[in-house]
Amino acid sequence: MTMLPTLRSLTTNRELALQLLTPEEALPAGALDAPIAWVHSSDLADPTPFLSPGQVLLTTGTQFGEQDGDELIGAYVERLSAAGINGLGFGTEVVRAGTPDALVEACRLAGLPAFEVPYRTPFIAVARAAADMAAEERFARRTWTLAAHRAIALAALRPDGLSASLHELSLQLDRWVALFDANGGLDRVFPAEAAAAASAAEDEATRLLRRGNRASSSLAAGGETVSLQTLGRRDRLRGVLAIGGSSELDAAGNEVVTAVIALAGLSLEQGHTLDRAQSSLRSAVLAAWRRGDVELAQSVSREMWGELPESPVCIALLDAPAEKLHSVTEYLEARVAERPGALFFAADPSAGEDRIALVLGRRSLPLLDAVAANFAVHIGVSEPRGASELAGGLTQAEQALARAQDGGPGVSAFSELAQEGVLAYLSTTDAREIGRATLQPLRAHDEAAGSELLHTLRVWLEQNGQFDASAGLLGVHRHTVRARVGLAERLLGRDLSTFRGRAEIWAALLVAGDEPSA
Repeated sequence: MTMLPTLRSLTTNRELALQLLTPEEALPAGALDAPIAWVHSSDLADPTPFLSPGQVLLTTGTQFGEQDGDELIGAYVERLSAAGINGLGFGTEVVRAGTPDALVEACRLAGLPAFEVPYRTPFIAVARAAADMAAEERFARRTWTLAAHRAIALAALRPDGLSASLHELSLQLDRWVALFDANGGLDRVFPAEAAAAASAAEDEATRLLRRGNRASSSLAAGGETVSLQTLGRRDRLRGVLAIGGSSELDAAGNEVVTAVIALAGLSLEQGHTLDRAQSSLRSAVLAAWRRGDVELAQSVSREMWGELPESPVCIALLDAPAEKLHSVTEYLEARVAERPGALFFAADPSAGEDRIALVLGRRSLPLLDAVAANFAVHIGVSEPRGASELAGGLTQAEQALARAQDGGPGVSAFSELAQEGVLAYLSTTDAREIGRATLQPLRAHDEAAGSELLHTLRVWLEQNGQFDASAGLLGVHRHTVRARVGLAERLLGRDLSTFRGRAEIWAALLVAGDEPSA
């Protein structure tokens, strides 16, 4: 889109009656469609000091004598071409009849469009026509700019104003428009089929965001020029707007884009503030629910997001790394909107900034597998319980989450953990180091003396403290077993004749990795 006339538009103007002398096929591609900045007239032998690139020069040829040869004319044309002139017009019947053949040939060789201006067409008429065309085009572009601003402003009033505005910008510019989030990930693109082209700009968007300053850049990708501009305030960047197209935008297009950048930045800032407010409200509802005030939690949820899930419910906890927290939250928001009353979720500040609590019915449990698979996170889920028993469910979910974190991403159910027993749970906690420290005196003695106190004690506990059975398995006398157990008691500082003493050493053997075989 250009706001300037071209040589094609001038030479096709019937009132001017200009005649193109250099065939279009002999000229560089697009030579007749290059925008004309100004129409200048001069009969100087070297007018280039007074010319600028993009202008058209008109001359009557008084600078050429009758005896001037092809070499002099060729040098003249070369100077014009080097100065970036877009065309040369020759006024006939003023000094000489017709345009000199040498001038036409020199222009053809230089790839410079040449046209003839008839005597009845004054140079001022050509300049005025170019000025009028530019004025008309500028008026049309200004009208388009105002209409585009209005369309985008109306789009901003829709429920999802940001998406509607970006979609409208894409329609107005006839280019794809993409928004990258604060982490550099592709958030949305219009039209949707341009997602592949927009993805090529993801690395550049991430680079701009990491700099932390308001900035813009452009890159060539897939035969297009992609322009990128950060959104938000310095040190508080909220994303990047990217626009792709086959050519640069003109002043009118850039004006509209600048307005959308301001609008998008404001929308993202407001959206961020609103998201934080909603997140804080969700956390407050969770805290009230945890305290047992189900009625308060229900009334707030009903007004904001819909009914809370009905009993029985399962409570889940998931750890979402900072770089995935926004994506996980958006995914859960979408699920709440799809099925009101099936899910409630909130950040759980008491367990850490990146931990999210979910309350959902049994029918919604497959959602947990989808979240774990889509975002590669760990999730722990409680047994089904009444909606008023949230605190106990959170405890179960936390214990299941601790077990889930020992393996790869996925869902760990408390019911599975309960079947393994209390001692199996201890092996997933920091009790492992305590167990190793408890047994260290026996390890140290065995290493120094070459004894088998630790092995003997393990077998003796497996045999429920029976000396004869243990001696048979160890292949030693029962008095030897008794002596070793007595020495172990002294080294450990434990009374192994009591249930508590034996239970503590049994647990230590388990969590330290010396789990009994029976």
